[in-house]
Amino acid sequence: MIASSYGKKSGKLIPFIYGILAGYAFAALMTLIGDAAKNDAIKILSLDPFRALLTDGKPTVKTFVSVPDFAFFKAKGAFGELSGSYLATIAAAYVPVAFVVFAEHLADHMNISTIIERDLLTEPGLDKTLLGDGIGSMAGAFFGGCPNTTYGESIACVAITKNASVITIISAAVGAILISFLSPFVAFVNSIPSCVMGGVCLALYGFIAVSGLKMVQKVDLGKNKNLFVVSVVLIVGIGGLTVSFGQVQIRTLACALILGILTNLLLKDAPDEDGEE
Repeated sequence: MIASSYGKKSGKLIPFIYGILAGYAFAALMTLIGDAAKNDAIKILSLDPFRALLTDGKPTVKTFVSVPDFAFFKAKGAFGELSGSYLATIAAAYVPVAFVVFAEHLADHMNISTIIERDLLTEPGLDKTLLGDGIGSMAGAFFGGCPNTTYGESIACVAITKNASVITIISAAVGAILISFLSPFVAFVNSIPSCVMGGVCLALYGFIAVSGLKMVQKVDLGKNKNLFVVSVVLIVGIGGLTVSFGQVQIRTLACALILGILTNLLLKDAPDEDGEE
């Protein structure tokens, strides 16, 4: 927060890097004090990820460079396990998640549009951006990675740094792929204490929440139908509602989105206070 608010050009561009390094340094200092005082309660930093790089206590090639674990799809015997009930279970579990991803995609592009002052829903268009997400998810799944989506965290980073350059984003993506082969860096990331990342998330998720509030403030909450839709989404989301059907569980975000859509459909033709629909 200090780097972003009071820093010079570099401080405003990479405030999260400064925040993580400062938190990491403080955690290391507390750990050294804990070692000296033999107090395990303040030993915040764990060096186990770095120790794992050694083989029998000695450095090897894998200590410096290693290939991440890729999980490629193995077709042998996979289709023999498919059944109607299995596919139905998968559909029930993942279709609600797809709705959440669509909603997140739409909201993130609306937020980024306000930041760069350009309507991305029309240019390049929602169909093209959703297609990009789909292709990214298929490519990631092929290499055993996570599905692709437009994370609000990334939008918050753009909002904080004021850097929405496509070249910067591509460079960051390529750089992230390359440094994933550097074992010391991977160990460093794995060793970051959760409390340090929690401090970073105070600012990061705060920006995401405020971006959502900026969208809500444009809604006329003087109309009951709008008030009910917003209240259902907020209460379900904040309250942590989940619904389970056997082995299938619909998580909080999916419940909030589905109930919000159903409420909106139920009240979409409700007359306004002046009697007009």
